[in-house]
Amino acid sequence: MKYWLIKSEPKTYSISDMKKEKTCIWDGVRNYQSRNFLQQMNHGDLAFFYHSNAIPPGIIGLVKILETGIADPTQFDPESKYYDPKSTPNTPRWQTVSVEFVEEFHNLISLADLKQQFTGDELLVVRKGNRLSVIPISEIVAEKILDMKNN
Repeated sequence: MKYWLIKSEPKTYSISDMKKEKTCIWDGVRNYQSRNFLQQMNHGDLAFFYHSNAIPPGIIGLVKILETGIADPTQFDPESKYYDPKSTPNTPRWQTVSVEFVEEFHNLISLADLKQQFTGDELLVVRKGNRLSVIPISEIVAEKILDMKNN
């Protein structure tokens, strides 16, 4: 099993939305490196749910990867802001995953708290200038984050 961090702005899609829906397709990722990370995910991997563009930003929950290799449907919808005219159903450019709600943390682990515990090399989300919406997390860092949620 691997660990990941996935970001969403709570005004767009929050942990409360995820909890209510139970499962969703993690659509709309339009960065090639983030897409490549999505392609490396496997069924059963866990992802920390991070609220970005929030006050304060931070990790607020946990989801599980259910299905991988899904063609992101928003790339084919001309009405979607994620539409990609170069993508076709036969040659989709954007792959994604479906995720399942696991847990909402009682307390958000803020970006400030994460910066106190980890370097940018240990946890990319604390690296200045990192804007990736999907990042891998080592097992050691994931275990520390899980410990932090209990404090």
